[in-house]
Amino acid sequence: MDADAIAQGRRRWQERYDSARKRDADFTTLSGDPVEPVYGPRDGDSVEGFERIGWPGEFPFTRGLYPTGYRGRTWTIRQFAGFGNAEQTNERYKMILEAGGGGLSVAFDMPTLMGRDSDDPRSLGEVGHCGVAIDSAADMETLFSGIPLGDVTTSMTISGPAVPVFCMYLVAAERQGVDPAVLNGTLQTDIFKEYIAQKEWLFQPEPHLRLIGDLMEHCAHGIPAYKPLSVSGYHIREAGATAAQELAYTLADGFGYVELGLSRGLDVNTFAPGLSFFFDAHLDFFEEIAKFRAARRIWARWMRDVYGATSDKAQWLRFHTQTAGVSLTAQQPYNNVVRTAVEALSAVLGGTNSLHTNALDETLALPSEQAAEIALRTQQVLMEETGVTGVADPLGGSWYVEALTDRIEADAEKIFDQIRERGRRAVPDDQHPIGPITSGILRGIEDGWFTGEIAESAFTYQRALEKNDKKVVGVNCHTGSVTGDLEILRVSHEVERDQVSALADRRAARDDAAVSAALTAMVEAARGTGNMIEPMLEAVRAEATLGEICGVLRDEWGDYTEPPVF
Repeated sequence: MDADAIAQGRRRWQERYDSARKRDADFTTLSGDPVEPVYGPRDGDSVEGFERIGWPGEFPFTRGLYPTGYRGRTWTIRQFAGFGNAEQTNERYKMILEAGGGGLSVAFDMPTLMGRDSDDPRSLGEVGHCGVAIDSAADMETLFSGIPLGDVTTSMTISGPAVPVFCMYLVAAERQGVDPAVLNGTLQTDIFKEYIAQKEWLFQPEPHLRLIGDLMEHCAHGIPAYKPLSVSGYHIREAGATAAQELAYTLADGFGYVELGLSRGLDVNTFAPGLSFFFDAHLDFFEEIAKFRAARRIWARWMRDVYGATSDKAQWLRFHTQTAGVSLTAQQPYNNVVRTAVEALSAVLGGTNSLHTNALDETLALPSEQAAEIALRTQQVLMEETGVTGVADPLGGSWYVEALTDRIEADAEKIFDQIRERGRRAVPDDQHPIGPITSGILRGIEDGWFTGEIAESAFTYQRALEKNDKKVVGVNCHTGSVTGDLEILRVSHEVERDQVSALADRRAARDDAAVSAALTAMVEAARGTGNMIEPMLEAVRAEATLGEICGVLRDEWGDYTEPPVF
């Protein structure tokens, strides 16, 4: 890019920056020297390829979505929490908010994640252990008791039964007297990554996509600020994928959901802003920063050039980040504080919109209150003490970071080509039921291609660890330690007994005829082509349980069994 074009871009950025709202904060170094809100080429310099880097707040958004960076608004501190029953988790949420957390993120227990009630025989021993148990709208009401849902953003990490759980959230808001139209937050809902990595699905892919499409329509028309889909790369990376695989598989899933919205006749400029993303921040500091920057650039280009999005918001890739759970070690667990801080800093320098920092004891159990507080303070130290909020994309223009960004982008594009080719081999170009990327994803799920690629990457990394080519402090090097055992959070089995008892009382007190009628109406809707959200909401209002709702849909649609791959 020549010097005149660079100067014009700087002037465009300056105009937007000057007109934007900024925080009242001290933007100087620790020594008191002022810092500029963004840095770029010197006046008169020409920079080859600078259009791929650009300025914050303009296409292709490599350097961030907003001209102000974090000077306008810092990232949201969103701590992932949930354990035991709704009442216990409610207490933890209030502690997080009182300690300065900016948003809530709900962790659900395994029965809830699999659409099972707490008294299901398959739930035995799992209730409340890896998250909070939610059986009906009454639990969701307790979960947010005393927390005005119209005033706090809420993220819910659940995919298989995401739609009925979201309906319970809407009913809880109604019972607080909050208009659901004002709700803000994010629902994960990403079923593609379940088939690819996490393996927590309920039905065949097509019924899941039908429910997701219904939810997208419902939110686009009635809950404009809420993001009904958080496309998740986190679990793909945790399963062993490389940074490029995490990025490519995640964005491909996102393209699939864009194709789903378009197939429903939705306006891409209306529904695409309701998509958000969820990435892993791993330990290779610069590679992670480059991954986040490349993700914004790829998404913006595809949304504009492939899917026809014309508004900035429809081209924006907004993302939440969680530090890498798989990087935590049971050996010398206090080292995990350092790992998490480094990972969190990479997410911030990569321009994350919200962030969760893992607790030092999460490799052993759900976080203790002390460990949760340290995780929260890690973000607050980064935000308040390090100066990273003063400059947008401070590593932009680094030869190393830009080279890494370009490399990851190129690797991702090769993977997109592979996915499209799998779709072409499965379905002729003019017969895609939803779209070419979606067909390729479904084909890759059916034949185990995604699983095989991730497994190969995980094996390569594990072999490097065992050969000591890769080092993990406290595990295969520097193993001597004076650290004793941690006191960890233990969830009592009384939680399960109490939850099952409360569920029985709730069933006894409700109107069974109303529940039965609502479930029947929901199944009738499932057999048709109309939107299923309203019938499902009626079932939830009648106190139908999660297991009952998912159970009748399993009976109607059938289970999904993953094909064996050798």
